[in-house]
Parts: sequence; structure tokens; C-alpha cells
Amino acid sequence: MQLTASLVLYKNDPEIVIQAIKSLFSTPIKINLSVVDNSPSDELKTIFDNFQEYDIDYYFNNGNNVGFGQAHNLAITRAKKYDYHLVVNPDVYFDNNVITELIHYLDKHQDVGLITPKISYPNGDIQYLCKRQPTVLTLFIRRFIPKKMQFLFKKRLDWYEMRDISYNQIIEVPIISGCFMLFNRKYLDDIGYFDKNMFMYFEDYDLTMRMSKKYKTILYPHVNIYHHWARGAHNSTKLAIVFAQSAVYFFNKHGWKLY
Repeated sequence: MQLTASLVLYKNDPEIVIQAIKSLFSTPIKINLSVVDNSPSDELKTIFDNFQEYDIDYYFNNGNNVGFGQAHNLAITRAKKYDYHLVVNPDVYFDNNVITELIHYLDKHQDVGLITPKISYPNGDIQYLCKRQPTVLTLFIRRFIPKKMQFLFKKRLDWYEMRDISYNQIIEVPIISGCFMLFNRKYLDDIGYFDKNMFMYFEDYDLTMRMSKKYKTILYPHVNIYHHWARGAHNSTKLAIVFAQSAVYFFNKHGWKLY
């Protein structure tokens, strides 16, 4: 059993990155980790001095932030050619059985191209990160309607976040979060990697939807990871603009659903 993984950095908290790397290499299989650092400087490189016994390829992108998807594409192409590939965020951590159990499921179900576990906050609350295909109205509500008023749209938002399935059953899902995407590598190579035209936001939506046209995309809730998740677009005007640009590109590519 062998796994490649890609990790993209951008001015991250070193302690959280270390936690993610320790989780990854606690998995009892052979792992090749390919890291692309989009940060303005390579100061995060010192993290990897503590992991010299592991198979890690660190690449500093010379201060050029090419975005989430394009950096993962670079990492994937630099990684070795193993049977499975994991796209993982630097702000997740998990037990040592998570990846092996997911790979065993992929081994037994050769029609599955992409799988994700249940994802929780560090306090144990579920993150509802599996999605149905969004509409313009749904994204507008989530981004621009104040949190205290979103209860008026609860039914719509719950449907979008697939809360009706309770996240307790193995099920095909239309959209999987980019924080933890485990691929059958030959299927990932078949459909292509992240869309290089999407700097940040919706690149995981696009990749999942392209995968689901040929292979199954699965939520496997019997293992769990923890995610230090922050919704940056809600706290930054610049990121909100990037969010809107990516949304327009996404709808142009996959079709505009207004309501």
C-alpha cells in the first residue's frame, strides 16, 4: 500500500502544519509528500528539518502565489506515481487508521474515484462540507446575508449542505471539500487535475463534479478527521472579490442555476 500526498502552504501557523504532517506520517504505509509553498518567503521550510527521515519533497515557489489548485497541480506532478493520491490541507489532523481504511474501501470499490471522511471541528462538531451543486441565490445568501438572519433560509441551506443525509452513511456526494480528497490516482490522471483558471474557491467543486461524471465520489463517514476551518472570504474584501470571480467562472463552466 503506497500513497502520494500534496500539501500547499501560504503563511501558515507552523505548529498546525507540524500537526498535519505528523498525522499523515503516523499512517502505517509508504507515503511520498509533495509540498508547494506559495508564501512570500521560505521561512516555513524549517518545519521540514524535523521530518528528514520521511519522503518529503519541499518546493518553494519563489514568492509566487499561484493559488490553491495550481499549486496542488504542481505538487501532484512532482509526486511519485503511486496508486492513490491525497490532497490535504495543512490545517487538518487525524488518527493513523483514517487513510488506510479509506484506501481499503477504494480497493474494494474500483468504481470510486474520490473519497472523503467525515470532517469535524477540533471540538467534535461536524463540518457540513459535502455539498450539492450550488445556485446563485444560495451562494448569495451564504456570503451576503448576516448569520443571524440566515435562519430564514434554513431549509435551502440545509439542503445545499446535505444535512438531510445526517453524514452517517456511505453515500455518493456531488461536491467534496478540498481539505481532504483521496483519489484513485489513475482516475485523477484520467479526468485531469485542478482547473488552473481558478485561483481559489470552487476548484474542489469543479474537480469533484468532473470526477463524478465518470467515477463515484463518496462520503465515507466511518472515519473522521479534524479541521481548523476559517471562512476567509467572510473576513476580507479582497478574498470576497476572489470568491465572486471564482463563482462566476464556476457557473460559466457548469451552468447557471439561479434558484
